[in-house]
Amino acid sequence: MSDTVVLERQGGVALITLNRPQAKNALDPATTDALVAHLRALRDDDTVRALVLTGAGGDFCAGGDVKAMASSGNGGTRSPEQRRAGMARYRDLATAMAGLDKPVVAAVDGVAFGAGLSLALWADLVLVSDRARLAMVFHRIGLVPDVGAWYTLPRVVGLQRAKELIYSAREFGAQEALRMDLALEVHPPEALLPRALEIAHSFEGASATAMSLSKQALQASLQTDLNTMLDMEATAQAVAGGSEYARESVRRFAAREPAQFRWPALPSQTKTTP
Repeated sequence: MSDTVVLERQGGVALITLNRPQAKNALDPATTDALVAHLRALRDDDTVRALVLTGAGGDFCAGGDVKAMASSGNGGTRSPEQRRAGMARYRDLATAMAGLDKPVVAAVDGVAFGAGLSLALWADLVLVSDRARLAMVFHRIGLVPDVGAWYTLPRVVGLQRAKELIYSAREFGAQEALRMDLALEVHPPEALLPRALEIAHSFEGASATAMSLSKQALQASLQTDLNTMLDMEATAQAVAGGSEYARESVRRFAAREPAQFRWPALPSQTKTTP
């Protein structure tokens, strides 16, 4: 498997690092294929409770490797059919991210442009550094958003803001990402990955069943009617409530013992407001 994607295990947390710092971690075919393979393997690994996604060298991901496309010499000669077939990699990447039923935390430092920002949008929680630079750059080079951004971006920031970000292809920073709810927290670069890992490790104490059920329901919520969601809620609660985790949590509550799961408090230096 390509060494441009590094997978590390820290207990029940998997850390995936895009590792092409000389190219600002741009997604070439080998990197995309390796990332998809890791995501599919982690999906089926019950020992993994959460995933952190980041980039090496002070950047998250500059998007597709446009320089490689240009140097290949065939950028302008492929037919529409060939181009569509080439998009299969990005479709696989989007579906692999969407198929994870465990929490994903993105730690976004430096640039997250184009497909890099699209990738971050699939995370459940996005943390950014205060030097982060983000952009849906596709229209700058006559392309359209990929890796599912037409689907994810409106759900994260709302339809009108998604249109503005896509149409303008403009760059924006950490505080604006925070204001539009694209980012959950802003941290200094040196604190970014530790905070992402801290959150991910907290999920080791949570119910894997409840987390999976909630993630599946939330992913369906914006395209499902109320009655369907209430039916899903009833079924999920019956499953979650019958788990050993729920029984132990109830016992601890009654005995006034510490809870199994606790969300980690924000560090004092975190920037949470514009």
